[in-house]
Amino acid sequence: MNFPDTVPNDLPRSDDAPASADGNNGDNSGDDAAKPHPLHRRLKSFVKRAGRTTEGQARAFAELGPLFLVPYKPEPLDLTEAFGGRAGPTVLEIGFGMGEATAHIATVLPDTNFLCCEVHEPGVGALLKRIGEQSLSNIRICAHDAVDVLDHMLQPGTLAGVHVFFPDPWHKKRHNKRRLIQPEFVTKLAQHLRTGGYIHCATDWQPYAEQMLEVLAAEPLLRNTAEAYAPKPEYRPLTKFENRGIKLGHGVWDLVFERTSAA
Repeated sequence: MNFPDTVPNDLPRSDDAPASADGNNGDNSGDDAAKPHPLHRRLKSFVKRAGRTTEGQARAFAELGPLFLVPYKPEPLDLTEAFGGRAGPTVLEIGFGMGEATAHIATVLPDTNFLCCEVHEPGVGALLKRIGEQSLSNIRICAHDAVDVLDHMLQPGTLAGVHVFFPDPWHKKRHNKRRLIQPEFVTKLAQHLRTGGYIHCATDWQPYAEQMLEVLAAEPLLRNTAEAYAPKPEYRPLTKFENRGIKLGHGVWDLVFERTSAA
């Protein structure tokens, strides 16, 4: 199922659409970015990011949304029912951008179910479009704040894994408090993992990688699967953005921590 990428003149812009995974490489250079991190008010997994929805993404919303979008409801989610009766391990992805890596991983791990949280409308449309083009059946999207999904829809100890790839690094030191990977959030993620489940984070910003390592290592429910940073798991693809960075000499750091049996 193919959808065109041309944009009609009468399609509304989604300039107020927010982005999950706390921005996913968004612009944080303005004065507004100095506001207190949502973690210090109410824990959230996103900040606002501008964007526009293409015709192809809009058609994907209309044709595939009813099948693959899971509406947010403040009540426990039956994961097997949400995936159309597919019983299998469930991985939560927080902030998938335009869905390139998500679709690839779902293809190479066909027996795993992926519940993906993203509130950036063009990104949701782009992943829906990929689902149709690649005939994927193991992805569901909840276009809502991942923190609410964790708090109200997912039961503790039910997830096989969590993916957080390339969240906004908030480069400036005074903005570091806005980063997604903070102790409170990591504890919440760990509590939702089953024993042996994992958290996989990736970043191309070394200071953020160092903070991730420190925060993850301090969580008593988790253990590092490597001495420090992990080799890139085979399932995670190199994106075009990442490949460009590597060619320029930029590093990429993967961290994979596993849930222990300790309560």
